[in-house]
Amino acid sequence: MARLAKAAFDGKDLRPKWRELIGKLLDGTASAGEGLDLGLIAQLLGDKPAGLAIQHDVLRSHQLFGTRCHVPEPRLKLLALAAETDLGSNTPIEFLLEESAVELTTLYLLPGAELLDPLPDHDLAIVIASDSEDCRAALRTIEAVATRWPRPLLNPPKLIGNLDRDKLHRLLQGIDGLAIPATFAVGRERLLQASPSADAFDGIAPGLAFPVIIRPRGSHAGVGLAKVDDRQAMVRYLAERPEAEFFVSRFVDYSGEDGQFRKYRVAFIEGRPYAGHMAIADRWDIWYLNAHMSASASKRLEEETFMRTFDIGFGRRHRSALDALAQRIGLEYFTIDCAETRDGALLIFEADNTAVVHNMDPPDVFPYKGPQMRRIFDAFVAMLARRVRERGEEAA
Repeated sequence: MARLAKAAFDGKDLRPKWRELIGKLLDGTASAGEGLDLGLIAQLLGDKPAGLAIQHDVLRSHQLFGTRCHVPEPRLKLLALAAETDLGSNTPIEFLLEESAVELTTLYLLPGAELLDPLPDHDLAIVIASDSEDCRAALRTIEAVATRWPRPLLNPPKLIGNLDRDKLHRLLQGIDGLAIPATFAVGRERLLQASPSADAFDGIAPGLAFPVIIRPRGSHAGVGLAKVDDRQAMVRYLAERPEAEFFVSRFVDYSGEDGQFRKYRVAFIEGRPYAGHMAIADRWDIWYLNAHMSASASKRLEEETFMRTFDIGFGRRHRSALDALAQRIGLEYFTIDCAETRDGALLIFEADNTAVVHNMDPPDVFPYKGPQMRRIFDAFVAMLARRVRERGEEAA
């Protein structure tokens, strides 16, 4: 996935590879791995239904896939436990293992299917399925045997389940210096009943009023995300969305004195936070790409400063909140997307185990990013090695 995503990110045309693999699929010479690549390419080209259909067919007969290791003699063997879902709903773990001495094997757990027995040889395992609806069956399968897993099992399913948006605010509420708006799961019909008054959501979600942030329940990567200012806007939004249930939360204006919005991604490895990226834009709904960081030297300088001074700057300002958050979430690896409110609190948008932390940006434009990503990747691999070593010491 990392190789194909990097090619798409660099603007390379994936259609020749698509045609090559389609030809092999049609004449019966495509391997299972090439079939899985074909499904990924379809998704990267924007045809998600076709990509998922191809992936579904491949996974009916093959659930185990190996990724070529960077070195001939791997330092350790990692088993990633994945769900049958789209490319954004499993941890993009290949990025974290870039140029490492870790041999990665991915096992896809299918709805209604039993866990593979025997399991492939591995030193430790990590759950990379997310909290999204189409991953729930895989998480239940893993959870049923988690206490009997023969090796260290990282990111256990019961903790991943706490990352769902309407659960996360309850998990993190009460942390000093941290702000996280309550998120409510609300059905379409109840949203249509919202009145145009300030108490529009009375009886639906206590304390909630326009403007609100809304998104389809189970969506990721900003799909269906919108700010709705009044009832008329809500009616228009729902007319364009087919989903039956939505997440709704109050809108927090986190713009700075200059009118710009700043959104941060922070990666946590065994509770320690690392700067992932910083996006700056004149819009509240920021993603790194729509912030156009590559077009602004001043924005990049601010991001570089954020990364270089993280431990004595952002990380120190919010140390107690970050520490408490990491302790409550409890996962060995996860990320948060966050901001700072005007009164200095750490504003949490989401926490998950599937956000992309990568080193795909061109080094001539982002020379500061490579060293920071390497710091994260090295910390992740060191954590894996430490868990294996600790298990060996316990056994001895």
